[in-house]
Amino acid sequence: MDASLTSAFAALAGASIVAAVSFLRSWLVHHGQVRAQWAAQERLRLQDLYKEFIEESSKCYLDALQHHEPDISLLVVLYAKMSRMRVLASPNVLASAERALKRILDTYSETDVTFTDISLRTMVQQESFDFLRDFSESCRAEFNLLRPAALSGRVNSVAAP
Repeated sequence: MDASLTSAFAALAGASIVAAVSFLRSWLVHHGQVRAQWAAQERLRLQDLYKEFIEESSKCYLDALQHHEPDISLLVVLYAKMSRMRVLASPNVLASAERALKRILDTYSETDVTFTDISLRTMVQQESFDFLRDFSESCRAEFNLLRPAALSGRVNSVAAP
C-alpha cells in the first residue's frame, strides 16, 4: 500500500472518531440540560398544584367551620385538585391530602364555630386550625426527594465528557 494512502486513511479515521466523540458529547450535554429543565418544570407544576390545594382547602375548611351544609362548588374544586394530584403527586402527598379532605368533610357535621376569644384560643391550642400540617410536611418531603434528581441533571450536563 502507498504510504500517502495509509496516512490519508488514518487522518480520515481520526477525524471520524473526533467528530463522533464531539457529537456524542454535545448530545449528552443537551440531554442533561433537557432533563434538568423538565425536572424544574415538574417541580414548579407540583408547587402550583399544592399551593392551589392549600388555598382551596383552607376556604373549604373555613366554610365547614361556619356552616353545617357543605358548599358544593368549593368541594368540587377541591376534588378536582385531588384528581390532578392522583396523576402527579406521590402516594404520601395524596394520602395526606385525602386526610385533609376527610377532616373538612367531618367538620361540616360538627357544631358551628363562633370565633370568640375563648374558642379561638382553644382551637389554636389544640392545633385544629393546622389541619394541613401533614399535607405540608408530605409536600416538603416530596420536594426534598425531587431536589437531588434536578441537581443530578445539572451535574450531568456540566460534567459530561
